[in-house]
Amino acid sequence: MAASEVPGADHVTLSHEQLNVNAAVEAVTSPSCGAVSLFVGMTRDNFEGHRVVRLEYEAYESMAQAEMKKICARARCLWPSVGGIALHHRLGVVPIAEASVVIAVAAPHRQAAFEATAFLIDTLKATVPIWKKEVYEKGQCMWKENKECSWSKTQE
Repeated sequence: MAASEVPGADHVTLSHEQLNVNAAVEAVTSPSCGAVSLFVGMTRDNFEGHRVVRLEYEAYESMAQAEMKKICARARCLWPSVGGIALHHRLGVVPIAEASVVIAVAAPHRQAAFEATAFLIDTLKATVPIWKKEVYEKGQCMWKENKECSWSKTQE
């Protein structure tokens, strides 16, 4: 599919399969949009001095998809010119250098696409019930909280 069949459509996906960056871009591409902003979050091989060998993601899938759709709707309110939005997140094991999250946003002009993309990743990390476990070289592992996550903040 070279261009989005439905201009302004939201493409929200949770998948245990490897994410396809090109598919996300193609899903949002539209003749009426001159910009596509893309964010790809990848598994890195280190964190604070630990050698990371993989990430593992779990989600409350129905709730996560519903929250992802709400985020798309909020982005459309804030940036009404936005065309297509692709919000794809991987679940299960994500090896080093593979994508955990892919976000593509089409808009007539770049500024709206850039701003909406930043909003989508920041809000996804803060509100969507997806949990990440880092697995380290020596077999240790740690469930990671997103610093942006509203429920991880403690009252002073």
